[in-house]
Amino acid sequence: MTTTAPRLSDRRAYGYIAAFSAVFNAVLLVAPVIATKLGEQFSLDALQVGAVFSVELGCFSLATIPAFLWLRNTDLRVVSLICLGIVILGNAVTAMIDSYALLVVIRGLTALGAGSVMVIVLSISAKTANPSRAYGVFVASQLAMGALILAIFPALFSAQPVSAIYWTLVVLCVLIIPAAWLLRGDELRRGRSSAETAGEPRPEAPAATGSLQIGPLLGGMAALLTFYIGLSGVWTYMADVAVAGGTTLDEASTMLSLATLVGVVSALLTTIVGEHRLYRWFVLIGYGLMISSILLLLGGVPAFVFAISAMMFKFAWSWLLPFLMSAVSKVGGPQGMNAANLMIGTGLAIGPLVAGGLIDGSGGQFTSMLIVSVCVLVVSIIASVYVMWAPKRRAAAAPATA
Repeated sequence: MTTTAPRLSDRRAYGYIAAFSAVFNAVLLVAPVIATKLGEQFSLDALQVGAVFSVELGCFSLATIPAFLWLRNTDLRVVSLICLGIVILGNAVTAMIDSYALLVVIRGLTALGAGSVMVIVLSISAKTANPSRAYGVFVASQLAMGALILAIFPALFSAQPVSAIYWTLVVLCVLIIPAAWLLRGDELRRGRSSAETAGEPRPEAPAATGSLQIGPLLGGMAALLTFYIGLSGVWTYMADVAVAGGTTLDEASTMLSLATLVGVVSALLTTIVGEHRLYRWFVLIGYGLMISSILLLLGGVPAFVFAISAMMFKFAWSWLLPFLMSAVSKVGGPQGMNAANLMIGTGLAIGPLVAGGLIDGSGGQFTSMLIVSVCVLVVSIIASVYVMWAPKRRAAAAPATA
């Protein structure tokens, strides 16, 4: 009897995480086709397209700042429903406007609502019995939704204005309204995770209970920030890279859909593996695959090389991210994951803007953007190594300080 409730709580948490992550992160996952459609419909250059995504994703991260004040003092279910209303209204208005300036403003306001819920999602994930599994659900659900939209793009959206995609997001938001009731509303007001409530130890919980590991936590923030800068810069213009190599947009969408399905499989593998003593090496392998996939895109690649690169990119992204986020939660806990959401959103905002500027600055070529993205990911690797080995170093030093 004492163990049934915590397991149910985790299952309900996974359901909430899956529903809201899938829908509220859909814009990022289908960014390549949205970017191309926005450019065509509004006659935008690469820098202007990047600015739309930068404002949206920047506001997504700014939602983290007020969350430090309300996260532990409000009913999470009520907050989720209010934010759902904001996102539904924002997507509906986006679908009806034809002004670039208004588009930027509305996407920013919509992202504030979505970002607030992502703060809840990441904080709830950190408090489950198996954070790596929770983050695996977080990633897999997003990728499944992205794969679905990209798969149906040629049939439903190719000949339609970009508003069709935003109306689809409105419908999806309405469908997940019942998922808000998977939370009691007071989860983050309770001082313990479900695993601790059941009397089960959480693997490698943050050391020095009651205090954060400030140095490793800062390293984790740097790792997530640079990871998402490198990732979003490449991913936003992935379809444009394919088109530049002679692939049509419909073909690129199909390939990206297949790649996203590979990412779903990868993320599901992380949910099966869960917390694992080799997670540090899993992260490094993922980085290696991700950088290799970007290097494959250099030089205007044919369709089959693009397909291989896209699948490698999505597999690596989906494989390493849950383990990396779990490592950050080990040194920061739920409040650390609130800050992590700020870094994720900031990285997502910076990436497309920098990438768009590099593309425009090189006359529409992608080489400089790809090389800079690789360099940024190398910085992320260095920061990740620091944060992942921090709990191990601290544990080894503990007997000496006793």
